[in-house]
Amino acid sequence: MAEQTPLDTAHAAMQAAPDDDRARLRFYERVADAELFVLLESEPDGDQVTPQLLETEGTPYLLAFDRAARLSEYSGAAPYVALSGRAIAQMLEGQGIGLALNMDVAPSAILLGSDAVGWLRETLAHTAGEVEARIETLLPPKGLPEDLISAIDAKLATATGMAANAWLAGVEYRGGGRGHLLAFVGAIPRAQDALVRAASEALTFSGIEAGAMDVGFFAPNDTIVERLMRVGLRFDLPQMEPLQQTPRMAPGSDPAKPPILK
Repeated sequence: MAEQTPLDTAHAAMQAAPDDDRARLRFYERVADAELFVLLESEPDGDQVTPQLLETEGTPYLLAFDRAARLSEYSGAAPYVALSGRAIAQMLEGQGIGLALNMDVAPSAILLGSDAVGWLRETLAHTAGEVEARIETLLPPKGLPEDLISAIDAKLATATGMAANAWLAGVEYRGGGRGHLLAFVGAIPRAQDALVRAASEALTFSGIEAGAMDVGFFAPNDTIVERLMRVGLRFDLPQMEPLQQTPRMAPGSDPAKPPILK
């Protein structure tokens, strides 16, 4: 039996419930998070790539697959570049090009028009606000939808080496105000923006109102960590394996420098 990928599962759920906004959001989240293999006309030239395009009813679509084997099944031994869905959405800005996923090789085959790709790009570009507040009381998390818990778990499963762990707890602030706090323990400083973005996207793609969860960062020896351990829900982040050598950077591997279409 052929492997069922996370994209297949999310696509099937979306197709089974066409009026379920959350199912549709979860599919787009899987597209953004997935490593996609983009079919090219030729080998990359530095940071420039020339993707093969599928023309359908006068609209061009970039061809991408969520497994290298699926790309090979579609095209044989053709050049490709591996990029995240979010990097592809950024790369296609202003191009008027859609995204053709898993065409002819998987049950999740779908055409996403340039408007859908643009919506995904704009959704991923949303940023969280920053405020300062003093924590008065920590409580067990309560009343959050299971969709949000699952979304946080899925997001943090891809945050390799960014923090030691994370804790979700209810929180009451000094001077008033209450909500939920996702507290990262031992986060590396350069990963903090990415972790805030991951938490924000978990909210967005779960269909939860913004502001339902705050994010904080704490050192392992902060006194609050012991309190979090008593009442919080723990999320373990995968840790880095020791690297034997420094790999060559592939086009698109740096999210701040997406590949350029030729």
